Amino acid sequence: MPELPEVETVRRGLASAMEGEVLARVTLNRPDLRFPFPPSFIERLQGRRLIAMGRRAKYLLAELDDGLLLAMHLGMTGSFRVRAPGAGSPDTVTSHYYHERNAESLHDHVRFDLGSGMTITYNDPRRFGFMTLVEAGGLDSHPLFRGIGVEPLSNAFDGVTLSRLMAGKSTPLKAALLDQTLIAGLGNIYVCESLHRARLSPRRMAGTLARKDGGPTARAERLSTMIRDVLNEAVEAGGSSLRDYRHTDGALGTFQHGFRAYDREGEPCTTPSCRGMIRRIVQSGRSTFFCAECQR
Repeated sequence: MPELPEVETVRRGLASAMEGEVLARVTLNRPDLRFPFPPSFIERLQGRRLIAMGRRAKYLLAELDDGLLLAMHLGMTGSFRVRAPGAGSPDTVTSHYYHERNAESLHDHVRFDLGSGMTITYNDPRRFGFMTLVEAGGLDSHPLFRGIGVEPLSNAFDGVTLSRLMAGKSTPLKAALLDQTLIAGLGNIYVCESLHRARLSPRRMAGTLARKDGGPTARAERLSTMIRDVLNEAVEAGGSSLRDYRHTDGALGTFQHGFRAYDREGEPCTTPSCRGMIRRIVQSGRSTFFCAECQR
């Protein structure tokens, strides 16, 4: 599944192509993706102007001029192809995962024709992605969004917030950080990287980030800073290309070249003065990469 930096990269690519544009025509090539399209999907979108392309956790949110939100999730293999007007215009790809089969029209499921003549095509070979509509003002109460936690790149996320979320929890720290009801959009890669930079063990109890009075420990302050730093660096790098991920200009995301822990089993730890090695363990069915020497 895409993590927050990959979805943010897609958001930026779609924003540059779609913001301010009228959805002149909407075409569905099948009645469903992971879930059926909502009733009157085409009728409610067609003719509306897209005001802003936003993001909540791992969802893309297209805000229309009547307040309606088009919520989109990429699933595992979803991608958007952007084609400029004019015959023979090359496609650019806005995706967290791109494979040769994404270019096959067989997997083109949704097409947006914009007033400018540009076309946006959603392609998804495995169809784990989906699209739905959220009524104006109804995002916080919608079943998909009402349980989502704080955005880690928002001003609301700091050591105080992190310690409050972790207080009293006996679960492993990594598992708590992956809980989307606590923190939105964090995934396996960036949690491993953040914990390594903060020198915190993924196996330590999450509650140890809070003092007895509920206030933040130095660990909480350090980890909240590292989470923000890692995510911001990954967004600027265009995400991580673990398969064939590409962003709008066709370039590969590059953050994977700077991994300090993730997928580095058996390699030396990169923390200065540490002589440990990166280990791999399994937590809740997911691979965890960390250094037992400097992550405590």
